[in-house]
Amino acid sequence: MRAAPGQRRRGGAGPHAGRHLFRPLLDHHGEGLTMAEVQTKPMPVPDNISRPYWEGANQGEFRFQRCSACGKAQFYSRYACVHCHSTKHEWQVAVGLGRVASFSVIHRAPLSSFAADTPYVLALVDLDEGFRFMCNVLNCDPATVKIGMRVRVCYETRSGTEQKVPQVEPAKS
Repeated sequence: MRAAPGQRRRGGAGPHAGRHLFRPLLDHHGEGLTMAEVQTKPMPVPDNISRPYWEGANQGEFRFQRCSACGKAQFYSRYACVHCHSTKHEWQVAVGLGRVASFSVIHRAPLSSFAADTPYVLALVDLDEGFRFMCNVLNCDPATVKIGMRVRVCYETRSGTEQKVPQVEPAKS
């Protein structure tokens, strides 16, 4: 859509296009870092809502919320159900099996801390419990990843910390 004469379009190309992609990241002290300065992979900062999820990851459990009112699963963790807006939910543990819904093979690392991993697969995975999450597909040749491929949750321990981050790998038949 064209802007009216004398007015600028919002978004799109221009001198500030994509600027949000380069906003400073916050280090663990809350100080800004540019993307080029990041030498380690980003780490989650659990809050009161996400803490049970991250604690579960450290114990090898993929936890998700199920709404007590409507019964639907949701991921990532939120204060209220995205389906019915109820604030009553319970934490459950996923079996950890699912299928690749979509994926992309990353050949150029977005941060220097991911350069050693290239090429790697970034995927959207539909877990059997009824929700989708984004992760990397590990322990396989990126050329073998296919939509519909069965995968299982595994955990990557980030260097310099004990925090585990859920990823997936091909499920054994």
